[in-house]
Amino acid sequence: MSKHSTLLTSAALAVFALASCGGDPDSPGIEYFPDMYRSPAVEAYVDYGQDPYVAEMPDGTYDSDYADSLVLKQRMTQQARKPVQGTIAFSSDASKAAFNFPYTYANTPEDYERAGLEVKCPLPMSQENVDKGKVIYDKMCKHCHGEKGAGDGTVVNVAGYPQPGAYNGPLKTLPEGKIFHSLTYGKNIGMGSHASQLNKEERWLVTRYVQYLQNDGKLSASAPVAVADTTATPVN
Repeated sequence: MSKHSTLLTSAALAVFALASCGGDPDSPGIEYFPDMYRSPAVEAYVDYGQDPYVAEMPDGTYDSDYADSLVLKQRMTQQARKPVQGTIAFSSDASKAAFNFPYTYANTPEDYERAGLEVKCPLPMSQENVDKGKVIYDKMCKHCHGEKGAGDGTVVNVAGYPQPGAYNGPLKTLPEGKIFHSLTYGKNIGMGSHASQLNKEERWLVTRYVQYLQNDGKLSASAPVAVADTTATPVN
C-alpha cells in the first residue's frame, strides 16, 4: 500500500471515530438496516394487505395516488381476518358463547363459597342434558362416586380409597356452583381437577347429572337457566 493510500485510510478512520463520539449522547449512532433492530409495529385486526395494492381505478386506468389512497384507507380500517382454510372453529353455535368466557373464580376456600352462591349453570335442566351428562359421568366419575352417586365406586370398594360423600347423603344439597368449581379445581386430596379432561360445557353437563342424582333420579323442578348467563359473571 502506498504512503498516500495509508494517509487517506488513517484520515477516514479518524473522521469516523470523531463522528461516532459526538452528537446526541442518546443516539444509537449509525445503524445498518434499522428495522432489523426495531421491527415495525403491527396493529391487531388491521388488514395491511399486499403492496403494491390494486391500483386500477374504476375506469380501468392506473393512478399511483389512487393506489396510495386505497392503501391508506385499508390500513386505517380495523377488521378481523377470517381463519385460514381448514381451521377448526371453537364453536359454530352462537348459543354456546357462554362457554367461551373465562372462569374468574380462584381456587380458594372463599371463592368456593362464592361459587356456591353466585355461579349458575347456563344449561337448562332437561332430560337431554341429563343423558349427555350421564355419558360423561360414567366415563370420568363413576369409578369413585359410584353408578348412583352413593360413593361406592370400584376405586373405593376394590382399591380401598376413602369414600366420597354420597349425592343422596352429605352432598345432597351441594349447590351447582360448588359442583362446577370442584370439577374445575378438584376437591380435597381425593379428587383432582377435571378442567384438562372436560371443557366447560362438559363440566356443566356432569353438574346437571349430579343434580339429577341428588334429586333421587328425577329431573329438578327448578326453572331452566337462560343460555345468556355465563360462568364468568356472578349472578347478583
